[in-house]
Amino acid sequence: MYLYNSASHKKEEFIPNDPKLVKMYTCGPTVYHFAHIGNLRSYIMEDVLEKYLRYIGYPVKRVMNITDVGHLTSDADEGEDKMLKGAKREHKSVMEIAKFYTDAFFDDCRKLNIKRPDVVQPATGCIDEYIKIITKLLDTGYAYQAGGNVYFDTSKLEKYYIFNDHNEEDLAVGVREGVEEDTNKRNKNDFVLWFTKSKFEDQALKWDSPWGVGYPGWHIECSGISLKYLGEDLDIHCGGIDNAFPHHTNEIAQSESYIGHHWCNYWMHVMHLNTTSGKMSKSKGEFLTVSLLEQKGYDPLAYRLFCLQSHYRKNLVFSWENLDNAMGTYQKLIAKIAALKPSDEPIDEDAVTALREKFNKALGNDLNTSLGITALYDVLKYQTNDATKLYLLDDFDKVLSLDLLKKAEEARKKAASAKGSGGEYNIVSESGEQDAAVEAKIRARYEAKKAKNFAEADQIRDELKAEGIELTDIPGGAKWNRV
Repeated sequence: MYLYNSASHKKEEFIPNDPKLVKMYTCGPTVYHFAHIGNLRSYIMEDVLEKYLRYIGYPVKRVMNITDVGHLTSDADEGEDKMLKGAKREHKSVMEIAKFYTDAFFDDCRKLNIKRPDVVQPATGCIDEYIKIITKLLDTGYAYQAGGNVYFDTSKLEKYYIFNDHNEEDLAVGVREGVEEDTNKRNKNDFVLWFTKSKFEDQALKWDSPWGVGYPGWHIECSGISLKYLGEDLDIHCGGIDNAFPHHTNEIAQSESYIGHHWCNYWMHVMHLNTTSGKMSKSKGEFLTVSLLEQKGYDPLAYRLFCLQSHYRKNLVFSWENLDNAMGTYQKLIAKIAALKPSDEPIDEDAVTALREKFNKALGNDLNTSLGITALYDVLKYQTNDATKLYLLDDFDKVLSLDLLKKAEEARKKAASAKGSGGEYNIVSESGEQDAAVEAKIRARYEAKKAKNFAEADQIRDELKAEGIELTDIPGGAKWNRV
């Protein structure tokens, strides 16, 4: 398996520290508001990575933090704590906000078939770990106190910038919220390890520390949680490209200064989901959520497919038209699978070997999920029995997690129920011919029309016409004939 390593800027063969356990850390959400679908793109791709590692035989321990304190509205350690901002917005306590949006986040993950990590740790639960790390960094000269806060001293590092080759001026952290620069810093890229009451009198959550009552900075939280649960040798660290600088850069700085050696071997960053007007973000008010997609009639798994159709290292442009196309593709794929007949036929092992090779070649090449989706169609077109096809589709779906067989079975039952009851939608062949694949497509067209996805309905009709199927709508159903 090969992964693109953001730290080395090249694809590298994945070789874990210990093949008996892959240690994987993924940055979790700051739970001050709903996750938008741009955030969730990262979690979908991290989910695919974890599941593919398991698919090829690696045991995985995946840890994720929940940021419920310390993430300010500016990455330059200025502005208001995002959690406090959320609490003020909704007139609730910070802990009430954290619980509500943590639950909402995992509900979205459930709808998108994103597996819950093995360890989920709220940042507020590891205060002692942060204090231990910060104490050592002060003792060894990597940190200093100024203005009541504790800062990491980036000038002590041989190399600070890890993920890019820009100069220091290009990478200076911007103050995004119109607040003044922190004059306590010795160097502009130094960052806060611990805030005290001297700076944030109204902070809702505070803890005693050797440096005064206060709370941890955002960056120290991921280091503390990762070191606690995964130890000093990490295999893979994931996150959105937004996190590469300064968050992941600062994580490396403080973690390696604390442990005294190299920390993480592979860094995976997922690129942005953009709208046609630019990057999707909560601050712009572009709040496209999973719930909104559902309200508009989209299956959340159609959004998962939309993400899988593109490579994680490419920016992806969201539009309703693009999502319509993904929804149509998903419906047609389910219809094709529903046309397969479950049976007790023996599995064609030669077909399994050949088709698995294609799937592994795709996913093993830096998670090329687009070709992974193509591998599903390779299965459907392959000259083998339906039992083998269903076996392979189920096998690949352990990684892709599109509920392919489950949705296909639901479609079969729905078709059988409608046919048996003479109910809502009847499909009639003029010649009396039985063709499950044709009927599945006709039903997919009906479902598309019902969802007001008329472009998709027309496309299916055109496909049927190209196959020599003449279709006529009749009251309560459709009539077809092979011409």
